Amino acid sequence: MNHSTVVVAGGGIAGLRTAERLAAADFQVTLYEREPTLGGRVRSVREGPYRFDRGFQVLLTAYPAVQNVLDLDALDLRRFPPGATLCRPNHRVTVADPVRAPRTFFETAFASDLTVGDKVRIVSLRRELRGRSVDDMFTGPDQSILDYLRDRGFSDRFVRRFAAPFYGGITLDRSLATSKRIFEYTFKMLSEGYAAVPADGMGAITAQLADAAREAGVSIETRTPVQGVESTGDGVSVTVDGRTVEADAAVVATDPPTSAELTDIESIPTTGKGCVTQYLSLPSGNPIESQRFIMVNSVGEVPNQIAPIGVVAPEYAPDDEILLSATSLGDPQYTPDELFEQTRSTLASWYPEASFTSLSLKKTIRCPFAQFSQPPGVHESLPNVTDPDGSVYLAGDYTHDSSINGAIESATTAARAVVRDLEE
Repeated sequence: MNHSTVVVAGGGIAGLRTAERLAAADFQVTLYEREPTLGGRVRSVREGPYRFDRGFQVLLTAYPAVQNVLDLDALDLRRFPPGATLCRPNHRVTVADPVRAPRTFFETAFASDLTVGDKVRIVSLRRELRGRSVDDMFTGPDQSILDYLRDRGFSDRFVRRFAAPFYGGITLDRSLATSKRIFEYTFKMLSEGYAAVPADGMGAITAQLADAAREAGVSIETRTPVQGVESTGDGVSVTVDGRTVEADAAVVATDPPTSAELTDIESIPTTGKGCVTQYLSLPSGNPIESQRFIMVNSVGEVPNQIAPIGVVAPEYAPDDEILLSATSLGDPQYTPDELFEQTRSTLASWYPEASFTSLSLKKTIRCPFAQFSQPPGVHESLPNVTDPDGSVYLAGDYTHDSSINGAIESATTAARAVVRDLEE
């Protein structure tokens, strides 16, 4: 029996996976989470018959770490069709993968929002990226998504009407100033898999990882903040909710700003991208009920996209309602009611044949730090899991890339480092 003890600070995806791996390696692990619930940025709440995720989130099923770690069958995934509906007043056109969404072939082929050259370049890019490894994408020269698309010859129309809202929704950066590596990576993942949500909400991912951690022997304490972590000569001293806990090692798996505060590692990115998501409900029978593609706003920013979450995942709402998820980027200076009215007006302009007088607001969720900023070249400057002094380690997507895959990969790396060092 290994008597080494490890404290994990943070009960998000990275913290839970790190704790589970360490407990499976026979360490005595205690995880502390300051919030009443686990999950960090990947959480869901139930309110009556509704499920609300913390902002609009999806799981990309082609993520390598997701396929290796999560039981996707048990998550009972509901998949969005591959593509998007580009919307502006009195105009909707769906651009989709014609192989996996053959019913949209002619609509995609004749979509005027993209030039013929754009469509040819998409097919060419898809073929090129399928042959490249993920590691290769994160090495070499970098540039912004905007410059990358322009250099590849994509039209301004493609950039404005498709790339800005669609990839702006992924990176929370409609200006497309994010690293082109994220564009290539997500383009590859979306080409090889699907964007999906568990039937029970994104929080089901957290629940699965938490169950695995507990089964491995991890002790989990919620409502218990870690306030300080200090490396000592033969281990660590951790301040937990005002008391001191001694351990052989500590893994800091909190959000980036908190991790930077606890470890003094300056390379941890503390500048983030945020969003506001509103959940809206309509009675069944509205024409929008036939929409399964994510709708992106080709000409406006509020909202940036609307997802028919309750059409794709009926478990999110009662049978007689259509639940929509409307997300605006940043922190629009609107009250929830003002934001709702703006979204109602936008929907009415997209669907002039439908009525939205019965649209109702169910929930507003503000996520001021949904992702850390990823400008060109950022990945070379991200911290290593072993950067803190002594027996303190980092685990979080900010050591890899801002994604669920990045969080899981980071956890695997951190756990291996702890096992290696303590066993030595």
